Amino acid sequence: MPCIPNLTEFTMHMKPLIYVLNGSNLNMLGKREPHLYGTTTLAQVQSRTEALADELGLQCEFRQTNHEGVMVDWLQEAFEKDAAVVINPAGFSFASIPVLDAIKLIKKPVVEVHITNIHQRDEQYRHSLVSLAARGVICGLGVQGYTLAVRAVAEMLREAA
Repeated sequence: MPCIPNLTEFTMHMKPLIYVLNGSNLNMLGKREPHLYGTTTLAQVQSRTEALADELGLQCEFRQTNHEGVMVDWLQEAFEKDAAVVINPAGFSFASIPVLDAIKLIKKPVVEVHITNIHQRDEQYRHSLVSLAARGVICGLGVQGYTLAVRAVAEMLREAA
């Protein structure tokens, strides 16, 4: 008799997958420069983002790293799993060709998020390489940018279906 997976497992695998990836120093969100980044922690952002993704019918993989190579590995993993990506590349935005090249692999929508308005910041923070490959960019709206990005990706996935 063939083994039939339970409905919950089957349904879980049918949900579109979205990776929410966070770059360097975002693990210090809520502590680091609260005048720029606010007092919300990354754990709070994760909780809100995962709840919204579930509400929108998305399976969410939320991660943070301080290491460029790990970010590249995760982007390649997202490519292999045909996932959409919301990325706050943080410091990787401005100098990481490997992150840019990995983002170019992604076939589903990629939305870049920045908590601050990078266009109002010092010159070294104004030109994100990631923006060259992202379908859209949300910046300057604080941590609300994450939920806006997830909503945008959900809509793009619905339109493409």
